[in-house]
Amino acid sequence: PLRYISKLRELVKHEAEKSKSQWRTMGPAKVAVPSPNDFLQKRSKEPKLAPKKKEEDGKKVLPLSVPPRTYHPVTRIKKNFINKNAVAVMTGEPKKPRHFCVDTRQGDKYLLEPSGLFPKYIKKKNYGVLPKYVTQRNEEMKREEEEYQASVLEELKKKAMKVLSEEERTNVLKALKKNWEEINRAYQGLPIITDTMYKKMHKEELELKLKQLEHDIAAIEKHKSVYIAN
Repeated sequence: PLRYISKLRELVKHEAEKSKSQWRTMGPAKVAVPSPNDFLQKRSKEPKLAPKKKEEDGKKVLPLSVPPRTYHPVTRIKKNFINKNAVAVMTGEPKKPRHFCVDTRQGDKYLLEPSGLFPKYIKKKNYGVLPKYVTQRNEEMKREEEEYQASVLEELKKKAMKVLSEEERTNVLKALKKNWEEINRAYQGLPIITDTMYKKMHKEELELKLKQLEHDIAAIEKHKSVYIAN
């Protein structure tokens, strides 16, 4: 009998080849082989000159030529540097002597100006003048201090005690004296014998009120200015 061949053989083969990529199988990918006619020729990599320009609109292109015999190049004028330097020295300003400082007996010297010993900075116009940012900062600090002092005074004024006027003082004194008279009248009307606990407590209460009123009246009469806390 003939060997069994599956009907899905081509489909399975196609699926297997589809999932593969280049260089994953044995050998490189199949690429086109170069043609034998495209071989490397001699002098093919040397740089080539640009093509010559042809005549355009009847105008001939002048070829490169050597300068004629009648051409005389411009020569530089010879300068007398000795005379020039002499004139520059005679007409120029004399050099100012540089200040040196010698610190050893062998004659070692150095420039005095960059050494810090020369009074260079005290001769400036703005020497000793406060910078602008310092004066501005001082003004800001002074303004903040004034605002703080003003806020503190405002808070103290709010929390300050009130002064009684003379009219209020006399009215308070009259009211205290009237209250003392009423309590004293009630105290004088108490019975002589205090045989009960209620009578003793009532008598002690009236005595305490009289003492407190007498103390307040004496304090107000003694001091002309009376302060009351809020």
